[in-house]
Amino acid sequence: MKLKGSYEQSVQLPTAPVFPILFGISISHLLNDTIQSLIPSIYPLIKDSFALSFTQIGLITLTFQLAASIFQPFVGKFTDKHPQPFSLAIGMAISLLGIMSISMANSFGSVLFSVALIGTGSAVFHPEASKIAWLGSGGKRGLAQSIFQVGGNFGSAIGPLLAALFIVPFGLGHISYFGLLAIAAIGVLIYIGRWARHYLRSLKSRKTTTSAEPIHNIPKRTVRISIGILLVLIFSKYIYLTSITSYYTFFLIEKFNVSIQASQLYLFAFLAAAAIGTYVGGPIGDRYGRKYVIWFSILGTAPFSLALPYANLFWTVVFSIMAGLILSSAFSAILVYAQELMPGKIGLVSGLFFGFAFGVGGVGSALLGMLADIRDVYFVYFLCSFFPLIGLITWKLPNLRYA
Repeated sequence: MKLKGSYEQSVQLPTAPVFPILFGISISHLLNDTIQSLIPSIYPLIKDSFALSFTQIGLITLTFQLAASIFQPFVGKFTDKHPQPFSLAIGMAISLLGIMSISMANSFGSVLFSVALIGTGSAVFHPEASKIAWLGSGGKRGLAQSIFQVGGNFGSAIGPLLAALFIVPFGLGHISYFGLLAIAAIGVLIYIGRWARHYLRSLKSRKTTTSAEPIHNIPKRTVRISIGILLVLIFSKYIYLTSITSYYTFFLIEKFNVSIQASQLYLFAFLAAAAIGTYVGGPIGDRYGRKYVIWFSILGTAPFSLALPYANLFWTVVFSIMAGLILSSAFSAILVYAQELMPGKIGLVSGLFFGFAFGVGGVGSALLGMLADIRDVYFVYFLCSFFPLIGLITWKLPNLRYA
C-alpha cells in the first residue's frame, strides 16, 4: 500500500512489520507513560503535603492534560509536512525537566509548572511516535498501533506500582530517580530517529511514485461526520478512564478504608488489564474489522461499569479490571480507523486523537474533582458508570475496506 501526503511522498510502506522499530517505539512509550502516570499516583501525597482540595487535584490533571493536548494536532500537522524524527528525543528531554522540577516542588504553583513540562514533552512525543508505528507497520496497522499503545499502557500501569514502592514510603523527592527512565528513553529514541531519517532518505533516493487515490470512496461529509463520531467515542472512553486513574485510589480509601499503598496496587491491577486490552484490540481489528472491536468495547464494558459503584471491595476490583480490559481494546481500532479515513494525514490524525484524549481527560478530571467536592466521590462513580453507553453511537460509522 502507498501513502499520499508530504510526509509520505515517495514512501512505500514495508511489506512486513519492522519489529525492532515497533518494539523500540513501544519501549519508549512505556518509559514515557511511566513518567506520566507518576502524576496521579502521587496525588494522595501532594494532597496531604500542600493541603489541597479535590478541585485543586483536578486542576493538576487539567494543567497536565491541556499542555499535552493543545499542541499535539499542531505538532502532528507540522511533522506531516516537515518530518522531525529526533523530536521524539527532544520531547522526552522536556519530560525529564518536568520530573526533576516536581521532585523539588515546594508549592501548588510549582507542581502545576512541573506537570505542564511533562505534558508538553508528551505533546511532542505522541504524534511522531504514532507515525513511526504506522511507517513500520508493514500494512498491519492495528498490530503496529497495539504494540505502540501497549507499551504506553503498561507504563501507565507500572507507574502506580513504582510509586507505591519507592515514592510513598520515602517522600516526594524520590521521584527524581525516575529521571533515569527518561534518560533511557532518550537513548532509545535517538536510535529510532536515526532509523527514521535513514529510512526516509533511502526511499526518496529510489524516486518511487505514490498513488493519489484514497483507500476508500467515502464522501468528505461522511468522513467529517465519522471523525466526529470517533471523537465522541474517545470522549466517553476517557471520561470513564479518568474517573479511575484520578479518583480510584480516593474511592477505595474512603469506601473500604484501604491504605494508600494498597489502593495503588488496585490501581495497578486496573491499568495492567487496560494494557492487555489495548494489545488484543489491534490484531483483532486487523483480522475481523475495527467496528466489531469498537462495538465489543462498548457493550462489554457497560455491565461492569454500571455494577461497580454498588459492589464490595473484591467485586469492585474485579469489575474495574474487566472494565479496563474491555474498554481499552477500542483505542487502537479507533485511531487506525480514523487514519484510514484520512490517508496522508497520519500525524494530524494522531495528534488530534491523542490530544483530544488528553484534553478530555484533563477537563473531565477537573470537573469530576469539583463534583467530588460538591457531592462526594461515590456520586462521581455513579455518574461515570453511564458514560460507556454513549458509545452506542458507533452504529452510525460507515464500513471501510480495511475496517
